[in-house]
Amino acid sequence: MNKLPKFAIALEYDGEQAPQVTAKGQDELANQILKMAQEANVPIHLDKNLALVLDQIDLGEHIPEALFVVIAEILSFAYRLSGKHKDFMDDIEMHSQAQLEQLPTDEIR
Repeated sequence: MNKLPKFAIALEYDGEQAPQVTAKGQDELANQILKMAQEANVPIHLDKNLALVLDQIDLGEHIPEALFVVIAEILSFAYRLSGKHKDFMDDIEMHSQAQLEQLPTDEIR
């Protein structure tokens, strides 16, 4: 049976643009990324399938729209843990409203 390598993907979210892949690695590099996250008190979300998908995104690239909902849920959980949830949800609501206002009315369902 083939064992999948250990993956670690780091995302950065500035509150303005879609989250961006800032670090990624397998096996020993993954361990180093996880260690740095722990030392910096960055919440860690374990999801092998999501890591495999995120690993396909190049460093410095923003996550694709198809992943917005799942990443928003993870970020919301991480912000809840850190006590920043209200500010984060206010930012999402503001950006969502701005995006809706830019859509032609026939595209809003």
